Amino acid sequence: MEKPEQAPAKLPTEAFARLPFIELAEISPDGTHIAGLFAIGGVQQILIAPLNFDMDKIRNVGVPDGTQVSHIRWANDDNILVSVYGLAAVERDQWYLSRILSVNRSSGKLTKLLWDKAGQNSGDILWISSDGSSDILAAAQGSIYSSDATFWPTVYRLNVETGKKRVETRGIEYVMDWSADHTGKVRIGVGYNDRSQQSRMLYAQEGSRSFRTVERADMGEEENLNLPFLFVPGTDNGFVIKEDSRGKSVVIERNLLTEQDIRTVYEAPDDDIAGVVLSFDGSRLLGVRLSGREKDVDWLDPDLKKAQAYLDEAAPMAEVQIQSFSRDQSKMLVHIGSSDNPGLIYFFDAEGQILSRIAAVNQSIEGRRLAPTKFVQYEARDGLEIEGVLTLPRGRAAKNLPLVVMPHGGPWGHDSLTYDYWAQFLADRGYAVLQPNFRGSTGYGDDFVNKGQGQLGFAMQDDITDGVKWAASQGIADPARVCIVGASYGGYAAMWDLIKDPDLYRCAISISGVSALRREVNDFGGSLRENLYTDQWKKMTPDFNAVSPLYAVDRIKAPLLLIHGMKDVTVDHKQSVLMQKAMVKAGKPSEFVSLENADHYFTREPDRLLLLQSMEAFLAKHNPAD
Repeated sequence: MEKPEQAPAKLPTEAFARLPFIELAEISPDGTHIAGLFAIGGVQQILIAPLNFDMDKIRNVGVPDGTQVSHIRWANDDNILVSVYGLAAVERDQWYLSRILSVNRSSGKLTKLLWDKAGQNSGDILWISSDGSSDILAAAQGSIYSSDATFWPTVYRLNVETGKKRVETRGIEYVMDWSADHTGKVRIGVGYNDRSQQSRMLYAQEGSRSFRTVERADMGEEENLNLPFLFVPGTDNGFVIKEDSRGKSVVIERNLLTEQDIRTVYEAPDDDIAGVVLSFDGSRLLGVRLSGREKDVDWLDPDLKKAQAYLDEAAPMAEVQIQSFSRDQSKMLVHIGSSDNPGLIYFFDAEGQILSRIAAVNQSIEGRRLAPTKFVQYEARDGLEIEGVLTLPRGRAAKNLPLVVMPHGGPWGHDSLTYDYWAQFLADRGYAVLQPNFRGSTGYGDDFVNKGQGQLGFAMQDDITDGVKWAASQGIADPARVCIVGASYGGYAAMWDLIKDPDLYRCAISISGVSALRREVNDFGGSLRENLYTDQWKKMTPDFNAVSPLYAVDRIKAPLLLIHGMKDVTVDHKQSVLMQKAMVKAGKPSEFVSLENADHYFTREPDRLLLLQSMEAFLAKHNPAD
């Protein structure tokens, strides 16, 4: 075994807790400006700047109080669209409501589009004019109450500079989602009906304003609806993503009226298709986003393919992502980073092949190589191959290390070789970190996802345990020094593994975790798609209470740390409150850190810092790295 390099000095916790300096970056259609969410002094601001960052021409707007930015997009060369969401009190409850804002790059003027009141679905941008005008299409609710006719989103044509609007397509009962073609015509509606337990796809032919139902699917099986992301002009054809008869993820050209597949446009190699990249006007498929390890986007456009090849050659040891490009695709924003460094944002002039640095994503870590990561594979007890991400502390031999196993949230998600500030923080403190993509995870095909059905608390949990045993069998982990840490569903998994395998762990940390599954499912009450969400969870386990940590605390032996934000509306803060009360009542060792202003995703820098500090102190107490 090679002698490890000398362990580097530990970074301050604040370095890992810093918000990314730049997020959601987008280059203007004319390739002269950048817009994004910039963290300045630990506070996020919406900023528009020329690429030379001339201070006299920078326009910045504070993020409205109580809201968070989910998306930034250029409407034309002079205006950006900002989708925001925030918590609002609704009849003794807290709901996330959304809306759209526009900001002018010349004046910095902020315009609230549609109306002052936001809705649960009031920030859905369907189409942006490609001719340089200020028109867009957006769908929005006019009420949050399903008894009101305006609850069902109406599509409006908006002027982003004046805010003037007119109705393009009136809401239809049960239709919550709309999409438009590249000319700005509304073509698709998707309806969900809890009473009939069915979903349906409505379609309008080119030039028509009349919608007809062309496909139906049982609730919970919306993936069987062939929703087009691109319409072929002059036909009833559209491009859809689906799985073929061999289980391959493909893009198909399909006749939306006859429901007949016409041809295969693209076949993914061995990965799931995670999304697509379209031209600025939405008329051409430029690339396909993949969920696999080899590449982020498989470019179909020859110019973008050529640019990617040049950039990959320029930075062979890094992951290069073309994040945004100008209307003519000659100017780009590029992220160059790796799983062991948050990376930098560059401007790339493809014609001159000139790469110019804009900013480091995290200035406290800039240029420093952190802990190495790699994919690992191991066999679950029933023979299923499980893949995970292993992060090893730099400067320590990969032998008998203290281990933190960190299952992802969802559970419909997966971990990959991208920068993860939690994993890197823990590795910096001396821990090996294993992130298993247990059965039920996405990224490995529908069959792998479906293997999680009925296995929540059972085989899904065994896959995590088997990862720990694999790491110990390889000599990487010290089996006597293992803790489990997770957030959201991962928080549930951390608590349940503490119960299911009580002798395996020295401690556990649940962050925003679910302790009572039945209570979590009941929280969907009042949701438009209540039955859909409930059915999704019922498919995962036959008996909620039988696999809920709240009702099995007597089996816990190791200390448990609960961390939860009081502004979390994804997993109710009470889930941790109840678990802490049960632990105390049962005389079990536990700690509870309740963060007054934290949401589910810890989007505030002070909350990120307190989270990491709490994790570090608890692990040092119960499973010290040294």
